[in-house]
Amino acid sequence: MVYKNYYKILDLETNHVSLDEIRQAYRQAAKKYHPDLNVGDSLAEEKIKDINEAYKVLSVPSSKRKYDRIWNSRFGKGPKAFSDKSQKGAIFNIFLGNIDNQVKEEKVKKNPVKGENVETEISVSIYDAFYGLDKQISLKTINGNAKTYTVKIPRGIQSGEKIRLIGQGKTGKNGGKNGDLLIKINIQDDKKFKLKGYDLYTDLLLTPWEAALGTRTVIKTINDETKIYIPEGIQSGEKIRIPNKGYYLDKETRGDLVAEVKVVVPKHLTEKEKSVYKELSKISKFNPRA
Repeated sequence: MVYKNYYKILDLETNHVSLDEIRQAYRQAAKKYHPDLNVGDSLAEEKIKDINEAYKVLSVPSSKRKYDRIWNSRFGKGPKAFSDKSQKGAIFNIFLGNIDNQVKEEKVKKNPVKGENVETEISVSIYDAFYGLDKQISLKTINGNAKTYTVKIPRGIQSGEKIRLIGQGKTGKNGGKNGDLLIKINIQDDKKFKLKGYDLYTDLLLTPWEAALGTRTVIKTINDETKIYIPEGIQSGEKIRIPNKGYYLDKETRGDLVAEVKVVVPKHLTEKEKSVYKELSKISKFNPRA
């Protein structure tokens, strides 16, 4: 094997050519000697091998520079640079071997690497989680700059769930995709409502006479009002479960609203109220401590 002039093989007059010019010359040469256009032509088969070989070396900037250095140092001084063809072949084989290794190394180095994901968390009210909303948050980037994101919080999201913003994480390497931004949602309980699974818990405040006599009353849910029946003799701490008035399981189905009874005694009584309570204490035989 002799040391080949790759520029001549690609019909290039000089080595001072750009990568685009090399690609264009390769496409023209490959089209000219393509096997489908030269059926049975053994010369064309050899030619296309040389063309592919030339493009493999010259299309990689580092291997092109190395090829140019060897060519100029060995053959730029005249035809007697090598007198032994076997020596030329040996050097050529070593050169190609080095190029193959270098190309493999560069491919490994240039493999696209996806950027790392970034995780953070935000808190939202139980109302915002129930209804859903677009929430703007401001976070610091790796460079220390503040960046504002619009986070679409879907209706009925669960506490602990994560929202993914694709491509908003760390920058990828070698052309790899950026990582993602993962935002963990923490739902904050309200003074009126607490979330447990898919059920909402609230307090149902009753007067002593409502608890003793029973009544019908209106209770506020998270998004409307509903009428409920209070049985007579209900005690503080008992719970009334109202179906399908809780948090979202899915788009149509909801958990329950659980109302915990708390009997509230008035702190300030009128004289008439005091009289009634005194009369009740005389006639009632009820003793919760008995």
